[in-house]
Amino acid sequence: MKNYLLTLSILLLSIVLQAQEETTGAIVGKLSDKEMQGEPLPFANIIIKETNEGTTSDFDGFYALKNLEPGTYTVAFSFIGYKTLEIPSVEVVPGKVTEVNTKLGASAASLNEVVISTISRKDSEVALLIAQKKAIQIKESIGAQELAKIGVTDAATATTKLSGVTSSEASGDIFVRGLGDRYLHTTMNGLPIPSDDVERKNIDLGLFPTRVIKSVGISKTYSPSYSADQASGNVNIESRSLLGSRELSAGVRTGINTNVFQDDVVNNFKASPNANMISFGFYSKDMPTQNAVTQQSWDTQTVDFPLNYRYALNGGTKIGEKFEFFFSGAQTVAHKYRKGLFQNYNTNTLEDYYTDATRFSKTINTTGLLDLEYEFNNNHSLRVLSLFINKTADIVYEAGRNGEGFTQDETDEAENLNQFVRDQNLRHTRLSVNQLLGDHQLGEKNHLTWGVGANFIDANEPNRIRNEINFNEEQVSLGRQGNYQNRKSTQTIYDKEISARLNDELEIIKKDSISLVLNFGGNYRNKDRDFASQFFGLDEPNGTVLNAGSIDNLNSILNQENVENGSLRNNEQREDTYTGNLESTAGYISANYTVNKFNFNVGARYQKDDISVHYNVSNTFPREDIIAKSYDNIYPSLNIRYALNDNNNLRLAASKTITLPEFKEISPFPYVDPRAQTTQGNPELMASNTYNLDIKWELFPSNSQLISLTGFYKQIKDPIQKTQVTGSSGYFRFFNTSEKAEVYGLEFDADLNILNPEEGHSLDFGLNATKMWHEQDLKDVYNEDGALVRTFKYKNKTTSELQGASDWIFNAALNFKTNWERAFSANVSANYATGKIFALGSTNNVKDYENYYNDEIIEKGFVSLNTVLVQELNDNWNLRFTGKNLLNPEIERTQNIKPIGGPERTETVFSYTRGMILNLGVSFKF
Repeated sequence: MKNYLLTLSILLLSIVLQAQEETTGAIVGKLSDKEMQGEPLPFANIIIKETNEGTTSDFDGFYALKNLEPGTYTVAFSFIGYKTLEIPSVEVVPGKVTEVNTKLGASAASLNEVVISTISRKDSEVALLIAQKKAIQIKESIGAQELAKIGVTDAATATTKLSGVTSSEASGDIFVRGLGDRYLHTTMNGLPIPSDDVERKNIDLGLFPTRVIKSVGISKTYSPSYSADQASGNVNIESRSLLGSRELSAGVRTGINTNVFQDDVVNNFKASPNANMISFGFYSKDMPTQNAVTQQSWDTQTVDFPLNYRYALNGGTKIGEKFEFFFSGAQTVAHKYRKGLFQNYNTNTLEDYYTDATRFSKTINTTGLLDLEYEFNNNHSLRVLSLFINKTADIVYEAGRNGEGFTQDETDEAENLNQFVRDQNLRHTRLSVNQLLGDHQLGEKNHLTWGVGANFIDANEPNRIRNEINFNEEQVSLGRQGNYQNRKSTQTIYDKEISARLNDELEIIKKDSISLVLNFGGNYRNKDRDFASQFFGLDEPNGTVLNAGSIDNLNSILNQENVENGSLRNNEQREDTYTGNLESTAGYISANYTVNKFNFNVGARYQKDDISVHYNVSNTFPREDIIAKSYDNIYPSLNIRYALNDNNNLRLAASKTITLPEFKEISPFPYVDPRAQTTQGNPELMASNTYNLDIKWELFPSNSQLISLTGFYKQIKDPIQKTQVTGSSGYFRFFNTSEKAEVYGLEFDADLNILNPEEGHSLDFGLNATKMWHEQDLKDVYNEDGALVRTFKYKNKTTSELQGASDWIFNAALNFKTNWERAFSANVSANYATGKIFALGSTNNVKDYENYYNDEIIEKGFVSLNTVLVQELNDNWNLRFTGKNLLNPEIERTQNIKPIGGPERTETVFSYTRGMILNLGVSFKF
């Protein structure tokens, strides 16, 4: 069946020809990309050689040559980097339409390839480079095809393949140009999506598998159509839709983590008691946490044969000529194990020391995407999509099992007791993203797009189990420093968010060398959060000392019998809660003016942000309060592009943006991680303002190659940083640590073809490198009376580098593909970022910060090396091998320690390896 759009075009052209007394004819058709399995080829040139009349194909590959005089013509199809195809003897008949459908590729097309059914796909490297070339803002994207080629499995890893982007192994945050989570903004199809983690502003991009991704893009310069709550960029995920008229494929893979399959680990891989309540990746709580204190086990269990695996199914079809649907579903199971050193220093004095800090984790990630599209006609379409993600992570952390654990002040040295810590936690996240998107061509010069979204998220820790034990060969007793060292706790986060966007693009002027286009619209976002956390603990009253006999048999003392006989006291802490609301309302306008080789885009956004947090939290004064903050600003932007020639662009961009404090950054709730390090919000935190400047040169040698060089500068007023709290051990808070911070640097990006596929095998190489300089002043804080109450200076430092910023970032990839009948492809990719500050230093003596201080904690750089090998077995079957983290480097955080009167030394405060991840899989395409 011929495509509806093509049929409609022929019908309309026929009517026009009849109105012209059938004196002229037309040539119409659809152009496809042979290299991309018949996908539409946009922006290709179609020329009639005899008359030089021509046109270009649109984004769906359609073209039309109208009002042609009757005769026989030669039609030439061309595209940069592809073989030009000439079709002779195309006859134009008065009052009729001649349909010519064909495809282009690296090798010559056959002249008998006409009237070809094709598919639609817009995530190829070529299409994204074309979009980047034509974009007004400085933007970089990576599509599904390239992600599959380099073995990327999720959106988080995808972002690190772009220049200037890296991730922190310690925190899991994404850093763009040295600025981390709080300075980024994340959207899906242009609409915001909520965070799944109380510790982060942005959602964990690892929750988005590449199966549901069309492309991932980072706009490094500000556009008024996006929220101004960003400083380093906007990450936008474009979700998948149907590839053509029909699609059905399935795949399975299995593999191992080499750390897990060590002899002493694979048969003793630990899981929490919560694992018994997981069915098919979904968690169901069978009792309240307060009851679980005495009615559920405190001890770990083991996992049988901890193998990694994944199974996936994609499918969809087009129904009639207007409606299509697509579904993608998958489940991934991954096991991880790590073991290393953990130390904690307070004012250069050792307070915690464990040489066997061990972490077992099993993660089950279940995803489902449903995409429905309806095209009313050529000018109006609607799209409905729903993404569901269910992530269940069972995590067991232990330290001190080897009898070498030490926590200061827990026991006297003469008692000869060691410390043991076990933290068992199940994290259950359910995310639902629902969007309705509209696209309307209102006449030739007016294009309206809109979207509304409703997002819901449950991110819970339904039953976290923590034990702190003192033990030796004769005694296993409970920790003494508090009522909740042996506890079960619950934490719940429920977010709901309504958002909307509207953009109207109006073409005012369109001439040969001059054009003027206006974009105006607005955004709305209303986000609510309900947060609650509560502890339930057991301790020994009146100096009672119970002996469990073994750290693996704590049930023998932590039980209902000992509560009833008075040997244990059951403690219940008041519930900590906070509720938060963010309402953001914005309107914007931008003008895009093109004259000859210049393109000027000037815009401004008015945005009003109201944030309120009502908290009721213990261990703070006042326990209950309401924090309200309001920001009302205009955020301007300027983008200038100069086309040096058809393949060269020179760009300049300038803008102002804001960074809003997050709910968790202003609520004083203290979150304790498994290592007993606490992060707490600060109600006095203020928003940051950022001034951005970018200059970029880019060269496109062909449609698949790019060379670019970018210089950037950012000045941040009142930057927000995480720092150790004065006088506290293992305690971190958020502060505006300085009056001003500056980040500037250079980015180099090159994607080059070494072997031309027209000559046989293909080999291409990609490299991006970023050099950054970054510094902030460290300020003093005075009260109303002029007295110094806090300083962020420490050691001999009055300035510091920025938290999370690396001096150098490198990403490289080498891709090879054969031209065999059954193609073989191989990819090797590597990433490296130099060391970065994990947490700023601090002092516990504002008047003598040079001697009484904690130095900054540094996360050292390391190389990550990955590979992907794919062999086509036949038209339907593919075999794929993936190897990740092949060098298995040690992940290490260090801190300089200098006791008073002694020499300074560098200590490793945290270290481990992640293990190599090896997978073998097969896929079948129907």
